[in-house]
Amino acid sequence: MTSVAPSTIDSPSLEPEIVPVTAEDGARSELLLLSMRPSPQHVLYWLPAMGIPARHYLPLATALAAHGVAVALHEWRGIGSSDRRAGRQADWGYRELLLADLPAGVQAIRARWPQAARRIGGHSLGGQLACLYAALHPQAFSGIALVASGAPYWRRFRHRYAIGAAYLLAPVLAAAHGYLPGRRIGFGGNEARGVIADWSRSGRTGRYAASGVETDFERRLAGQRQPVLALRLRDDWLGPAASLGWLLGKMPHAVQQTDVIAPHDLQGRPADHFGWMKQPGAIASRIACWIDARDTAFTPPPS
Repeated sequence: MTSVAPSTIDSPSLEPEIVPVTAEDGARSELLLLSMRPSPQHVLYWLPAMGIPARHYLPLATALAAHGVAVALHEWRGIGSSDRRAGRQADWGYRELLLADLPAGVQAIRARWPQAARRIGGHSLGGQLACLYAALHPQAFSGIALVASGAPYWRRFRHRYAIGAAYLLAPVLAAAHGYLPGRRIGFGGNEARGVIADWSRSGRTGRYAASGVETDFERRLAGQRQPVLALRLRDDWLGPAASLGWLLGKMPHAVQQTDVIAPHDLQGRPADHFGWMKQPGAIASRIACWIDARDTAFTPPPS
């Protein structure tokens, strides 16, 4: 689950390299790459939360780059640099995000940094889709990093009945408007009907599926063995421990490391769903230490 993004972020000190990316169906966006080294040993492919432009994660990417971890910031279809906008004549769902957009972005970093060991990670919904994509491509990454993420299953939240009702109403609202008017209602971005249908289905049932995709995501997750780092924000009602536990429980064979981020880790900022984005140093440090601890030989898969 997610909500509106912070209105401002600290300015990063490292200019990103902008790489145009074109999906197989012609959708275009820009991948933001940050690295202190021309040939980094490690790269983290980062997926934003629902409705959040990639550029909002530049402070996190800059902090990770200072630790020697290169970062590629993915742009969701319909958001930021994407050339698509959701509407009555423009719709897509998890199918396009997982089978068209992500492969194009991942191929771009393979070409840019072929020698680097790749991890994938994400914030909120981005973390969920990172898990799904890694489960679909078990040889492509050597780990998954999650921040303020968790499965959206309504029974795992404190205000469960209100959240359950939202999963029923969101697809209806999206159908009526042609898209979910997230900017207007204060939830996510202006989201495609298909994305909302797939997201709300997982919220209602606790299981992952995508319209138009026959893959059994639950079975793929159950067989997923890449190590997982999961960082939960102490005061994050959108990503409570039970929600994270439901997601991690789908990957019982993965070596899992969890940690809780508190306000003192964020120089007093709220340890909630978005507060950490303005002070990401502690998050970056934990991710970098996790990567260092699991620095094993990695052979990039064939292109």
